[in-house]
Amino acid sequence: MTGNHQTLALVLFSAVVAVTLGITTWVSRNRHGSAEEFYAGGRLFSPMENGFAIAGDYMSAASFLGISGLIALFGYDGLLYSVGFLVAWLVVLFLVAELVRNCGRFTLADVVAARMRERPVRIAAGTSSVTVSVLYLVAQMVGAGSLVALLLGGTGGAVQAWTVVGVGGLMVIYVSLGGMRATTWIQIVKAVLLMGGAITLTVLVLVRFHGDFDQLLRTAAQRSGHGAAFLAPGLKYGGDWTSRLDFISLGLALVLGTAGLPHILSRFYTVPTARAARRSVIWSIGLIGSFYLMTIVLGFGAAAVVGSDAVRGSNAAGNTAVPLLALDLGGGPDSTGGTVLFAVVAAVAFATILAVVAGITLASSASVAHDLYASWRRPDAKPRSEVAVARVAAVGIGVVAIALGLLAKDLNVAFLVGLAFAVAASANLPVLLYSLFWRNFTTRGAVWSVYGGLGPALVLVLLSPVVSGSPTSLFPGVDFQLFPLENPGLVSIPLGFLAGWIGTITSTEPPDEAKHAETEVRALTGAGAV
Repeated sequence: MTGNHQTLALVLFSAVVAVTLGITTWVSRNRHGSAEEFYAGGRLFSPMENGFAIAGDYMSAASFLGISGLIALFGYDGLLYSVGFLVAWLVVLFLVAELVRNCGRFTLADVVAARMRERPVRIAAGTSSVTVSVLYLVAQMVGAGSLVALLLGGTGGAVQAWTVVGVGGLMVIYVSLGGMRATTWIQIVKAVLLMGGAITLTVLVLVRFHGDFDQLLRTAAQRSGHGAAFLAPGLKYGGDWTSRLDFISLGLALVLGTAGLPHILSRFYTVPTARAARRSVIWSIGLIGSFYLMTIVLGFGAAAVVGSDAVRGSNAAGNTAVPLLALDLGGGPDSTGGTVLFAVVAAVAFATILAVVAGITLASSASVAHDLYASWRRPDAKPRSEVAVARVAAVGIGVVAIALGLLAKDLNVAFLVGLAFAVAASANLPVLLYSLFWRNFTTRGAVWSVYGGLGPALVLVLLSPVVSGSPTSLFPGVDFQLFPLENPGLVSIPLGFLAGWIGTITSTEPPDEAKHAETEVRALTGAGAV
């Protein structure tokens, strides 16, 4: 990478950091320190603002860098991520958004605890939410490391390591000082920048091929090294029955996982009413749908313009496909246009990472303070102390995410997010749906549902090829692989639902029908909602 690339991109990186820190500082001067302000931004955002923020939260580094990279390397099979992420929003819209807004206050545990014994339910749901959030954070850290390493000439592990540490430090500052209001405005700015960058690159790719999408696909197949197989199912997930089951497992995780993501659920509490929450989701579906259609063009464009071998040579997991595509579309490595476009795309991707890590860190620190800490604190403790705990928790979560990000720096970011979705679908979705729709659901069923999905999901990941037993594992030198699938969703999601059912039917505690009726009325009408 030339000095011009580095200088211009670093200037733009610095501008992005300066703007986001400026937003955080401005917001922190106008906050009054209440829990509602810190967790939900005072519930003052409009549906359009919240829709852009949800889109900003959801269109992560995994989407912009990871999905395009997987399509560039594996063609048709990489499309599963684009389709899965998009279809998942229909589940959120029809099953979750309005009901969660009516039943909860700040976190997933609020919805479940409305009709159960609070302490065990909050501890279980809080533990699960923090676990999912940390897994999701790791993906963003890895994306940041790959991006900056490419910018500085691919100088290896040291650059990636320092980038992961730097992003972790920034996310702690955003959350500790600005809370939800600063995080939301950062996400809105990032969503606008990302959509602008994606539209620009998509138009340039289509112009390069004179608007002929068929020619784009044929060229991508030729330059991929796989020929016609690049455009057919099976390149990544069709070799044998194990890979086909992995394909189904991943699809289940992507479609069902979104409705259990803590940082997405927390966004529904930033608007004043349930109707506004539903309208927020409609806004976000329009933005997200457009974006994921563009990632298809960008992925095949990277294979056609840059070539799959060049993408793989820059980053084995494909995380740098889009910046390399921008460089080529702008005129090549030594051109002014290439330098500018590469730097702009790199800065937009960096803004994407900063915004998403801020949202995830806020959601996980809210779970620590509002669910875990609140379950143990003294009754006479001041409410404001919960916000102080959330700020401290943001630091601890940042440290954990940095450590795991350094460990997983060579894995594809979209793949890492797939694991987070699997855990969310296994642990959070069953307890959420049971709480909203099953009249006889009990406290034991809720706790068993969370741990019955969370435990198997984590254990199966540890025993999978992701961690050991293959050259691309986290620990390639050892082999304790017992589970053949890379994504645990096919097994762990049904186990989460099964554990909740068994826990409920074996419980000696009678279900509280009055509380269920109250929850049902609140969920469907909004009566009594915060």
